[in-house]
Order: sequence, then C-alpha cells, then structure tokens
Amino acid sequence: MNKIVVAITGASGSIYASQLLAKLTALKDQWQELSVVMTENAKQVWQTELDNEGYKNYPVKFFSQNDFSAPFASGSGQYNTMIIIPCSMGTLGRIASGVSSDLITRAADVVLKERRKLICVVRDTPYNLIHVRNMETVILSGGIICPATPSFYSKPSTIEAIANTVVDRVLDLAGLDITTFRWGK
Repeated sequence: MNKIVVAITGASGSIYASQLLAKLTALKDQWQELSVVMTENAKQVWQTELDNEGYKNYPVKFFSQNDFSAPFASGSGQYNTMIIIPCSMGTLGRIASGVSSDLITRAADVVLKERRKLICVVRDTPYNLIHVRNMETVILSGGIICPATPSFYSKPSTIEAIANTVVDRVLDLAGLDITTFRWGK
C-alpha cells in the first residue's frame, strides 16, 4: 500500500497543491499514509493565490518544515512516493546538490537514496541553465521532473480543470488508479 508525502513549497501554483490534496483525499483507498509538509512561504502564497487557508481542511497529517522526526525523514519509514508541488527552483537546487537543510530536502534525499519515486512539479518559467542542470541532476538520480505545464486537448473550461491536467499526470506518475481524460479514448 502507498505511503505518500506531499511537499508544498513557496513557488507560485498553490492551485496544483490544492487540487492534488483534494484528489488524494478522494483516493484514500489507494494509500495507507498521506503526510504533508508545507513551507511558511507556501502558506503565504496559498493565501495570496487562493484567498483561503484551505490547506488546514484536509484530513492528513501535517509536519513542520524542521521536524526531522517525521517518519519519511528516514528510509525505514518506507514512504514510497514523494510529490513536491509546486517545487521551487531553490528547493530543486538544494535537492540536486544533496543539501538536506529542512524536512523537504531531507525527505527527497531519502526517497532518491532508497530508489523510490520523487516527483518534482516545477512551475517557474523561463528556465536558466542552472535550473536545467539541476533538473538533469535530479533526473539522473532517479527523480521525475513534471513541469506544471497544462494540456488543452481535453478542452478544460475552468482554472481547476486546467490545473487538473497537470495533477492527473502527477497521479498517473505516482501509480494511482484515476479516471481522467485519455488521448484517443
């Protein structure tokens, strides 16, 4: 059974985290544990972008950014999937450099060293060469870079539907069974 940790950083794109948490909550039969770590900047960005503190309403366990006693801070916790959504370029750079200065970067380091699934949903644009090289390093280390680039062939008509084109890809990458638009069906 899946043990999933969701990390939310201060990059713009709180709607992606919001939609992911809503969908994961609805898929509770597909995971054993769902934990969340959120930076203080992420909370500010969420409030700015979504005009609420809805992250407090999800029935999941929250951990502080400096709680190194969290079960996913060690490989023995057996969390098999980590999703960083949105993933700031600063967080990506620290992961690529092996800097485990907080719970998010420590958990990412653990997931990579244990050869488990790390999905980084980067949202910044455009990229500079440092970003590209950090993405390359994470990919070569076994991580997945999933840019928060929505698709439009499903003809989404709301901002939530647009965001869900990315979130559904993330859920697919995480190996969860979902119902979504599929090309050619």
